[in-house]
Amino acid sequence: MAEAERIIGTPDTPDAAGNGRERPGEAAAAGASGADEPTAAERPRGKRRIAVLFAVASFAYALDLISKMIVVAKLEHHPPIEIIGDWLKFEAIRNAGAAFGFGEAFTVIFTMIAAAVIVVIARLARKLYSLPWAIALGLLLGGALGNLTDRIFRAPGVFEGAVVDFIAPKHFAVFNLADSAIVCGGILIVLLSFKGLDPDGTVHKD
Repeated sequence: MAEAERIIGTPDTPDAAGNGRERPGEAAAAGASGADEPTAAERPRGKRRIAVLFAVASFAYALDLISKMIVVAKLEHHPPIEIIGDWLKFEAIRNAGAAFGFGEAFTVIFTMIAAAVIVVIARLARKLYSLPWAIALGLLLGGALGNLTDRIFRAPGVFEGAVVDFIAPKHFAVFNLADSAIVCGGILIVLLSFKGLDPDGTVHKD
């Protein structure tokens, strides 16, 4: 009788679990429920990456917002300030188009695109486990928020507002810090893609 109980296993004893082995049905259920969920070790790492993303975004957004407030208060309707002779000046202009002054006839469309980018980044953050990707997406998010704020709150109206630009290199379009953050984030994403690094931290080689 003891031998039979040892072979069959008693549900209320540790041996019933097969000395630590999962039953086939339990293993399948566990695999189905946790296949797409991060492990306990990955969750804190993911939270840190999300924190980095929003910290970078907040810094980029604050820097852009403060710089525009200073430009509007001190530089608008005043002569340009030469930083490096004619090669680099600070000159306040209002831009109804996209980054670097392109597409001024599509202000509402660019506003919708910026809002969509913010939503996509927020959704992607849930599966973010890569520090470089967190920095890149943070730059994109901060830049998009900076220009979207202008689109919503500046004249001539909601979703049609003109963005404040002030960095004016010679023979180049006038831009702002939000544009710079977007471009830097985009370049970093391209480099990460070429290296085969995905937002979830995995590396693939084609």
